[in-house]
Amino acid sequence: MRSLESVDVDGLRIAYRRVGDGPPAVFLHGGLADHREWGAQLELADELTVVVWDAPGCGRSSDPPEWFRMNDYAGTLARFVDAVGLGRPHVIGLSFGATLALALARHAPSLPRTLVLVSPYAGWAGSLTPETVAERVEAGLRALDRGPAALAEGLVETLFGPHADPRLVELTGVMLGDVRPEGARTMLRAMAECDLRQALGRVESPTLVVHGDRDVRAPEPVARAIHEAIPGSTLLVLPGVGHQCNMEAPAAFNAALRSFLHGADGR
Repeated sequence: MRSLESVDVDGLRIAYRRVGDGPPAVFLHGGLADHREWGAQLELADELTVVVWDAPGCGRSSDPPEWFRMNDYAGTLARFVDAVGLGRPHVIGLSFGATLALALARHAPSLPRTLVLVSPYAGWAGSLTPETVAERVEAGLRALDRGPAALAEGLVETLFGPHADPRLVELTGVMLGDVRPEGARTMLRAMAECDLRQALGRVESPTLVVHGDRDVRAPEPVARAIHEAIPGSTLLVLPGVGHQCNMEAPAAFNAALRSFLHGADGR
């Protein structure tokens, strides 16, 4: 497997992996994770140029300044897409990455060829109650004060359905254990403050919303509200899997993604 590359974007080192030589697709991982979350999607490089990045503050990318919020992540992503020559890529985001994909669509409406929003939020402020947001931020910051291992202990079990492969749970625990607290704190605050509900009706790109029906992090009403607000979007529900549905059901997920992208390219 090819090693990570990196590019400088506004003084931040952004790490990424690129495989394949078809139409470009950029994959945006969830919060407090990194590019490894998309390992099962690298097989799509038989049709696509698959680019999986480490968001600022994650993996091998630089930590952003503490004032970074979702608009800043979106601006960095747009300039990253330009810096690595992706043109108008398909944009696939999971959880935090789905929120970031929506923020990118608001920041640069014509940039995404398509949007695939996996286990999405319209930002935590846009999809969860204020009480739930406050609980998540408090729990996350408290765990980070104790160290990344404490964060993993409280979070991993909420990310999967009841029959998930233990190896996936272990990999996710390793990713969370590699979290850098400063980058994680900035990411938590960005999600907590983000409300993209007003942007959903202005999405111009063909959009697929993917939801695992055992997802307790972003429950079905959250995904359905996003789907119903985005004109012409499609909702796909994957049975028996949780928040990390691309990891738990890679065959079904990849097949659905191929079908959606083929259809979008045929329009």
